[in-house]
Amino acid sequence: MITFIKLIIIGFISGVILAAAGKLIRMVTGNKAEILLYNMDYMPVIKKWSDKWITGIIFHYTTCIVSAAVLFYMLIPFGWELNIWPYVLVYTAGSAALYFLSLLTDKPPAANSFSSWFYWTFSHAIFGFAVGYLIKWWV
Repeated sequence: MITFIKLIIIGFISGVILAAAGKLIRMVTGNKAEILLYNMDYMPVIKKWSDKWITGIIFHYTTCIVSAAVLFYMLIPFGWELNIWPYVLVYTAGSAALYFLSLLTDKPPAANSFSSWFYWTFSHAIFGFAVGYLIKWWV
C-alpha cells in the first residue's frame, strides 16, 4: 500500500513537471501544444464537462497518476520497474502517437504542426524521466 501511495505522489509531482514544461515551452516559443494536456474534446463521455477549466486539470493529473502507477506495475514482470529508461521510452513514444488525437478537436495545436508535435513529445520525455527518476529514487 505504501508503494501505491508513493506512485500517486510521483504521478502528481511528475504531472506538475509536465505542466511546467508545457507552460515554459509556450512562454518561450508561443507554441500551444500544452493545451492538449487539458483537452477532453475527443472523449465522448467526459466531453460534456470540457467547458469547465477544473475538469481539464483533473483530467491531466488523473492521467499522470494512473499512467505512472499502471506502467510501474506492468514493468514488474520484466524486472524493469526501477529503471528510468522504460518510462522515458514509453511516455515519449506513447505521447508521440497520442498527439494525433488533435485531429479530433478544433482547438490548437494543429495535427500537422511538426513543432507542436515535437514540443508535446519532448515534454512527455521529461515527464517520463521525472516518473522514472522519482521511482528509482523513492520506491
